[in-house]
Amino acid sequence: MFLNRLITKSIGSCSDNMKRLKEEIETADAVLVGAGAGMSASAGLTYSGERFYRYFWDFHEKYGINDIYSGGFYPYDTLEEYWAWWSRHIYYNRYDLPAGKPYKDLLELVKNKDYFVLTTNVDHQFQLAGFDKKRLFYTQGDYGLWQCSKACHDTTYDNEDAVREMVAEQSDMRIPTRLIPRCPVCGAPMTVNLRSDNLFVQDKGWYAAAKRYENFIGRYERRHILLLELGVGLNTPAIIKYPFWQMTAQNIRAVYACINQGDAYCPQEIADRAVCINGDINSVLDALLREAALPQ
Repeated sequence: MFLNRLITKSIGSCSDNMKRLKEEIETADAVLVGAGAGMSASAGLTYSGERFYRYFWDFHEKYGINDIYSGGFYPYDTLEEYWAWWSRHIYYNRYDLPAGKPYKDLLELVKNKDYFVLTTNVDHQFQLAGFDKKRLFYTQGDYGLWQCSKACHDTTYDNEDAVREMVAEQSDMRIPTRLIPRCPVCGAPMTVNLRSDNLFVQDKGWYAAAKRYENFIGRYERRHILLLELGVGLNTPAIIKYPFWQMTAQNIRAVYACINQGDAYCPQEIADRAVCINGDINSVLDALLREAALPQ
């Protein structure tokens, strides 16, 4: 619908956009948040650079891996080494960190609204920040869950205790063989519950969250809703970005907002009901929160 037409970037001045976004948050009947990897990056959860070398220097030296993302796809020779990588990958991006400031600021901005969060992030930051679990839909999985690598059944399993043990007991980039997780049904190795192929398990919790998201959209399809997109790129645009554009186009009372460093834009068709802010999410949400706290 939109891809062959002009795209509008960073509509209006920064100050005007900030003022309008603040007004939309305050006056909208509901706020639908769509969050991508840029949201966590703004919180300091970067997958390359100093943070990568701090935790994975040995994998870099042995295999030349240069970032956390690509390391998750490396064809390790043994399951002991595979889980040495993945236990650290999960631990440092899911368990050994607090909620990032932009997540906490966002909650302060929307906590008194009827809100819902759709996210492709898998790092649990929304729940760490205090968002209501029943208002969250993690479409792409969760670092904190395991599933059968063969998807022989549709149950997922919490992995925190096992991951912590793997991190504590690994040596020379290997975990003890006894710690390799196996499917309790078929005996195949377990894997992380992340959508990377057609074996991704959508468990009962996933379907319940999908239904709550569907119901939320239905309640506001003709009302004043703010669709707030934060840090969404073009890896999986069909999950958040394109549906948000379409919902805005179909509902004349909807407003689309996008905050993204260097990549804030929208289709020309919805430009009159859009707020595009080219900036760091952490800085923008901090400014909005401070502005909201000022006496009117």
